[in-house]
Amino acid sequence: MKSTQRLSDLTVMSADQLQEELLKLKKEQFNLRFQRATGQLENTSRVSQVRKDIARIKTLQRSKTASASA
Repeated sequence: MKSTQRLSDLTVMSADQLQEELLKLKKEQFNLRFQRATGQLENTSRVSQVRKDIARIKTLQRSKTASASA
């Protein structure tokens, strides 16, 4: 996910789209951790951006499932 993508873009996504986006971000997070461990990471702030984006998506997923069950 690009850092310019906002919360409003995520809220209009379906549950499947959110799951796909979450999978992409987790792969990116793994690659960033690997780059950090090998000393090849140049943009260190991207690690925290990805973590926050993952948290946003998980929060939206929980709120959508809670509203669907209520």
